[in-house]
Amino acid sequence: MSDKPTIGFIGVGYMGHGMAKNILKGGYPLWVKGNVNRSPVQDLVEQGAQEASSPREMAEHCDIIHICLSNSPQVEAIVRGEDGILASGKKGLIVIDATTSDPVSTEALAEELDDAGMTMVDAPLGRTPAEAEAGTLDAMVGCSDETFEKVRPVIECWAGNINHVGPVGSAHKMKLIMNFISMGYGALFAEALTLGAKVGLSPQTIQKVIGGSRLSNGFFETFMRYAVDRDRDAHKFTIANASKDVRYAANMASAADVMNLMGASIKHYYTHVEAIGKGGDYVPMLADHVARLNGINMAAEVEKGKK
Repeated sequence: MSDKPTIGFIGVGYMGHGMAKNILKGGYPLWVKGNVNRSPVQDLVEQGAQEASSPREMAEHCDIIHICLSNSPQVEAIVRGEDGILASGKKGLIVIDATTSDPVSTEALAEELDDAGMTMVDAPLGRTPAEAEAGTLDAMVGCSDETFEKVRPVIECWAGNINHVGPVGSAHKMKLIMNFISMGYGALFAEALTLGAKVGLSPQTIQKVIGGSRLSNGFFETFMRYAVDRDRDAHKFTIANASKDVRYAANMASAADVMNLMGASIKHYYTHVEAIGKGGDYVPMLADHVARLNGINMAAEVEKGKK
């Protein structure tokens, strides 16, 4: 019998599977709940996890529950639904929302959970599914100091870089700032590759020159691994999710009475790709879409650059 708290995990997709796997490796009893795709759930069950039929059932068995989904409405349904976490009435339960959520929603849920004797923690992620599998994600955490000490050992199973940002809600605000920057990079890099092609600079040249300069960063590297090297799995984060994050950042800016001119420009590239039915494409594929808007085939430009 383990003396460690029992952990629940709802949402074992690209990021959640690796996180949950590393919680199991850390020696914690684990309950999981997936959605349509059965294979990650089955994999975790074969490794020793138990499967819950509902968030309510999971809450009844667990001390700490992670939620790792796509957006705030999904998180709200998990918490408030008829068979949701609140319906369990589990006093002392800690709910960790690793989704990139709307901070307004997060703070409202935190109040409802607190009224029910439960605690909300926001702990959104940085990096990619590769780091999730390796247990080396970035984590921003919003909660009290006391709660942070309780959840930190569990978060250490899946994160290599942990920052306690402040009270509940603050980590989701920080994550929106992070994704505002990263999705801005995506739009900027896509435009730069297209402009380069138009003036006779190959994608490979831009990758080499910028990649070897102080302007390089991890996002540039994974973006170019698709845009130039055509590795479809280089950065598996969908344009639909990116678009959602940019919208949440715009909402946050509006609520704070902050000019967000750059945000508006960034937003329209992602909403365009969604509008043409390609929201399931990954963020580096924005390079292909921006190129196409300018009459360029980026894959063809890459091939020309090989000659």
